Amino acid sequence: MFESLSSKLGGVFERLTGRGTLTEADVTEALREVRVALLEADVALPVVKEFIGRVKARAVGTDVIKSVSPGQMVVKIVHDELIDTLGTKGVELNLSAAAPVVILMVGLQGSGKTTTSAKLAVRLKKDRKKVLLASLDVYRPAAQRQLEILAGQAEVGSLPIVMGEMPVAITRRALDVGRKEGYDVVILDTAGRLHIDQELMAEVAEVRDVAQPTETLLVSDAMTGQDAVTLAREFNEKVGVTGIVLTRIDGDARGGAALSMRAVTGRPIKFLGAGEKLDALEVFHPDRIAGRILGMGDIVSLVEKAMETIEKEEAERLAKRIEKGKFDLDDMRKQFGQVRKMGDLKGVIGMLPGVGKMAAAMKDASVDEKLLARQEAIILSMTMAERRNPDLIKASRKKRIAAGSGVDVQEVNRLLKQYMMMSDVMKKVSKLGQKGLKRHGIAGLLPPGARMGR
Repeated sequence: MFESLSSKLGGVFERLTGRGTLTEADVTEALREVRVALLEADVALPVVKEFIGRVKARAVGTDVIKSVSPGQMVVKIVHDELIDTLGTKGVELNLSAAAPVVILMVGLQGSGKTTTSAKLAVRLKKDRKKVLLASLDVYRPAAQRQLEILAGQAEVGSLPIVMGEMPVAITRRALDVGRKEGYDVVILDTAGRLHIDQELMAEVAEVRDVAQPTETLLVSDAMTGQDAVTLAREFNEKVGVTGIVLTRIDGDARGGAALSMRAVTGRPIKFLGAGEKLDALEVFHPDRIAGRILGMGDIVSLVEKAMETIEKEEAERLAKRIEKGKFDLDDMRKQFGQVRKMGDLKGVIGMLPGVGKMAAAMKDASVDEKLLARQEAIILSMTMAERRNPDLIKASRKKRIAAGSGVDVQEVNRLLKQYMMMSDVMKKVSKLGQKGLKRHGIAGLLPPGARMGR
């Protein structure tokens, strides 16, 4: 999400920051291009007009035009206004009501409500909440069974299915079970429609009146585009929304829904869904998203993701081995596994500052996301002796390893070459030590020719 918008805005600001001085005409022209970029990203016209108006009021001021770096000042203003448009920071779920707290999930059919309900249950379970999932979707074939299966995978409670029972009756039974069995949270997954109609709204409103939810979360596909405004407004007016969850942000959505829905409803975006895995639900941080849009990256989210996935004991074990100058193919395999745990490679790279062009190059080059898995398979096809001593791997062994991992010999050679390069760096880290690294920096790890700039 935001890839296209980020690329277009990056081009505008690159030209702007490249100039020593700025005139009011320069700023006006740049904001005209920003306006077009936002409209092409499916941001609603009223939201675009208000956004550009606020930016222009600040950007054509004397302080900006006469500042030391006016281009950078304009970028900062756009960044600040993006944060304001995207909403307040760190809005958590309201779980302060008496147990069981009810969370009502609403939205159109196909928006990802059912999967998001299970993801939310997983998140609450980590906070030591006892969660009950209940499906009110009696219309879509196997919808109730789908939530039951997801509840089993998430290892949370699931309301038993009673065939022929209607949504309001299911709601009453879920609340009764929640109270009697000591659940902290009851998540109600409502039925959706392919489009908004009065029947849908009437049913959801009736369920809301019975359930008295503490949170009503509107789940919307990030690829909804301009229709997001109508969707958000209707649900907010007819049902009452307390927060928004955007799904499929890992797809090629233009990002307009995020900017539009929050601005139109005044309700915060609380979560972002990326991928089908049950742990793929992120808390929404406006400042981090604004940074991604403007190509500033999102180092905080990257570090958090690394902390969640990388095993501390394994990291400490590897650090000790590197200090002793030891690094073998099995160590390399374990590092591949840690990187894979962090999820989609392009998504991880997208969190790094200034990699907009790299991300585009990756897309153009059709980067093989399964490369790490293949490299792990190659190493696993080796004997433990070969992993510990790669010098043993000659022609005949390479053929056996290639056959065992389903690749050709050239790919085995590439892996071994990559290992040799990594091993050389590890040896230099060991020789330099912490003091040497501080004194020489990263240049100390480069070959002499590279350090001289040749």
